[in-house]
Amino acid sequence: MLDKVAQVRLLVVGDVMLDRYWFGDVSRISPEAPVPVVKVERIEERLGGAANVARNAAAVGARTALLSVVGDDDAGRTLSRLLADGQIDAGLHVDREIDTTVKLRVIGRQQQLLRIDFETAPSHEILQAKLAEFGKRVAESDVVILSDYGKGGLTHITEMIRLARAAGKPVLVDPKGDDYAKYAGATVITPNRSELREVVGRWGSEKELVAKSQKLRTDLGLEALLVTRSEEGMTLFAADEIHHQPAQAREVFDVSGAGDTVIATLAVMLAAGAGWAEAIRTANVAAGIVVGKLGTAVVTREELAAAL
Repeated sequence: MLDKVAQVRLLVVGDVMLDRYWFGDVSRISPEAPVPVVKVERIEERLGGAANVARNAAAVGARTALLSVVGDDDAGRTLSRLLADGQIDAGLHVDREIDTTVKLRVIGRQQQLLRIDFETAPSHEILQAKLAEFGKRVAESDVVILSDYGKGGLTHITEMIRLARAAGKPVLVDPKGDDYAKYAGATVITPNRSELREVVGRWGSEKELVAKSQKLRTDLGLEALLVTRSEEGMTLFAADEIHHQPAQAREVFDVSGAGDTVIATLAVMLAAGAGWAEAIRTANVAAGIVVGKLGTAVVTREELAAAL
């Protein structure tokens, strides 16, 4: 199945961001406040948000395109360069009224000490232009991922789902917030455990989780609902089948970006012709690899093949 991945044409649409990491040494507490002093020794910049989803898909060998909005600033230009380096066909619409979303993480002794976010919602005119390009790019794709980080870049997500499904393309959505009605008609959505709880409420047993998940899937007209459950692994609920994958037994270093890896791997495997069971098994293995890495990271095709 991995051999077929090179033929997959995948389109990712959503909120992109630049992940900045300041790595340093911590040897003392500040005399000004009870906080550690970090002497920055190294700076790294990585693709974040929907750009990290695209990066993950490209890393396993899929031909990947990305559609998003950035500001007319250094962070936006850095994102463009990193995407080009990753051989991702990026359609980045520039909105001069916003700042590109940046997440700055300060790391000391291999631990995240602080995160600072910079963000602005894009303007309506830019989003309309992006929607027009979406219609053209969908026709050239085998599968679509809509990566919602709640930053305003997927204002027209309902129309995007309609257009993609009308073109016969599977649509995978990484959701955000508690209003899932806008994701109705997608092929599959991939909330984590806490995100699902926000929408359907708490459950006291596995039987209750199954009932609540299947009701949500039916209400939204989805083919499947994939719930990532941290140490409990992940479970896929479909119309006439349920597939569960236990968590991979390995040391967890950093879970940031693991959801990006899951949805990218799932989409690529489905587009390559895998069934639900094989697709989520592969996505689960990929997630087990990526949580052993620091920060937003990717799993290469070679790592995935070796682990499988």
